[in-house]
Amino acid sequence: MTTFRKINLYSQAIFLFCFFFLMQGCHAQDKNNGKSIEDIQNSASKTAPKVSYTGNVDFKMAAKIATPGVVNIKCTLKRERQPFENGNRNDFYDLPELFKDFFKNDPYFKQYKLQPDQNPEPIIGSASGVILTPDGYIVTNNHVVNDVDKIEVTLYDGRSYPARIIGTDPQTDLALIKIDAQNLSFIMFGDSDVIEVGEWVVAVGNPFNLASTVTAGIVSAKARNINILSNQGAIESFIQTDAAVNPGNSGGALVTLEGKLIGINTAIATPTGVYAGYAFAIPVDIVKKVTNDLMNFGAVQRGVLGIGIRDMDSTIAKELNIERANGVYVDSVSVTGAAKEAGVKTKDVIIKIDDIETNTSSKLLEIIMRKRPGDKVAITLIRDGKEQKKLIATLKKQEVITPVETPKNVDLLKNLGVTLVEINKEDQKRYNLKAGLKITKIDEGKLKQFTDIREGFVITSVNNRPVSTIKSFMDAVESKSRGIMLEGKYANNPTYYYYAFGL
Repeated sequence: MTTFRKINLYSQAIFLFCFFFLMQGCHAQDKNNGKSIEDIQNSASKTAPKVSYTGNVDFKMAAKIATPGVVNIKCTLKRERQPFENGNRNDFYDLPELFKDFFKNDPYFKQYKLQPDQNPEPIIGSASGVILTPDGYIVTNNHVVNDVDKIEVTLYDGRSYPARIIGTDPQTDLALIKIDAQNLSFIMFGDSDVIEVGEWVVAVGNPFNLASTVTAGIVSAKARNINILSNQGAIESFIQTDAAVNPGNSGGALVTLEGKLIGINTAIATPTGVYAGYAFAIPVDIVKKVTNDLMNFGAVQRGVLGIGIRDMDSTIAKELNIERANGVYVDSVSVTGAAKEAGVKTKDVIIKIDDIETNTSSKLLEIIMRKRPGDKVAITLIRDGKEQKKLIATLKKQEVITPVETPKNVDLLKNLGVTLVEINKEDQKRYNLKAGLKITKIDEGKLKQFTDIREGFVITSVNNRPVSTIKSFMDAVESKSRGIMLEGKYANNPTYYYYAFGL
C-alpha cells in the first residue's frame, strides 16, 4: 500500500532531514506598514530585466528565473542525553515522535542509539525555501523549521545567513522566515487557480543536499486531500505533479514555464521514501494569504463559514434526488456561524463559492482559507434538487482550538482509526446533549472497516457505559476484549444510532 511521508526526512550517514509538525503560535514579527508581498514584488520587479515566454515547451527560462530564488535551509536541533535504565537504552531517546515513526525500520536505526559513553550530537536537517522579497522574506514548510534551535539559509551564490522565524501556520504547513539581506533574487507569485491539469511545471529545490536541482513534469491533479497534515483544522488542497520531488525538496518552488510560483513543494506519496511519481505542493493562492498575514500580523487571520462538510457521492445524490454526484454536502450548520446567518441549511449541496466551482470539500476549504474574518462570499448551492439564488455570507473569526487531553494508549485510537474531541457548548445545543465525544476524523481502522459511522457522530456511551472524556472512552473500550457497541447521535437529529464491531 502506498504510504505518505514528509519529504525532508534525512538518514544519518547519507543525510538528515528536519521533520517536525507540532509547532504552535508565531514568533517575532516585522512591521511592513500593511504592505502585501505582492506590493513588494511588483515594486521591485519594475527595475528587473524583462523576460518574455515564447510559448514553446522549454524549461530553460523557468530554471534561470527560479533557481536564484530558491535557498537551502539547514536546521539544527540540539539533543540532550537521556537517563539510561539498567545501563542500557534501546529506544530513540529524545527524537521527536515523527522521527521515531520513520526511523524504526530504517537500516541506520542503530546510529540513533546512544551508548553509555557517548555524547549526543545535534540533528542537522536540510530542506528548501523560496525567496519572496528582495529584502529577505522566505517561505518554507512549517515542518522544516518547527521546534529547531538554529536556522541557516544558503543562497544560490553560496552566501549564508542566519534566519529567524516570523510566523508559522501548522494548519497549512507553511512558515515565513527572514534573513537580513538586500537586493535578493525572488520569485514572483503566479495564479494557481488558472493552472490546468496537464500543464507543464518545474520543481526547484535541494533533494539529498544536491543544491539547486531542477526537475520538470505536469500538473497531475488539483485540490488533492491526502490526509497528511495531523494538525486539527488542517487545510489540504494540494497541486499534484509528477515532477521528481525527493527528501530535501520540502519548502521548494513549483513554478510555471514563465518562472512564476504556483506552489510550495511539501509531500510525496511513496512506498519507498523516495520519488515514485506523485508529489504535492501547496497552491500559491494559499501561500499568498498565509505569508501576507504572517508578515503583517504574525498570525493567520482566518474566516470560517461554520459548517460541517463532506464530498458528494452517488449515494448522497440518490438520496437527495439530484443528478450531479460532485459538490460539497452540508452535514451540519453552526447555530452561530456565518453560513447559518446567510441561510445555508443541512443537506444543501454547495457547488460554487464566489463563482469558483467547489467539486470537492478540499477546494471549498482552499477558497475560504484565502479570506479573512469580515470578508463576504457568495454561495451557490442546490436545495431540494434545484439551484438556489446566491447567498451572501460574512465570514467569522475562527475559534481558538483548545487542545484536548492526549490519551496514553494512542495505539488503540489508531487501531480504531478515529480522532475524538469533547463536545463544546455549541455542540451541546446542536446535538441536544450534555456530554459526549465527537468524531472529527475517520482514518483506516476498525470503525471504517466494519461500520458506516460518519464524521460528526457524537459517542455518548460504549457498551451502555456513558463516556464524556477521552479517558472514559479509553477505559470503556479497554475493559472489553471482544464486541464493542457505540451509541450516539448526529447533529440536529433526535435519533440515537448504534454501531457494533469486534476488537
